[in-house]
Amino acid sequence: MIIPFDKLPKDILINLVEEFVTREGTDYGDYTTELNDKVEQVIAQLKNKKAFVVYDTYSESTSIVSADDLSEDLE
Repeated sequence: MIIPFDKLPKDILINLVEEFVTREGTDYGDYTTELNDKVEQVIAQLKNKKAFVVYDTYSESTSIVSADDLSEDLE
């Protein structure tokens, strides 16, 4: 289920994005990016519909998924 990110309270959205960008295995290439920059990049992707906040009813968890990954799941 897609959750409209702009309907989430700002503090919850920031916490969700921070948790997402600090997960083990998140790779940003050969350079270091500050946490705030990573958060801003993900929020920009949410605004541009290149990523979505999704709620998984099976695991009862919320995450952020790229538009490409989401479309693959729908196929």
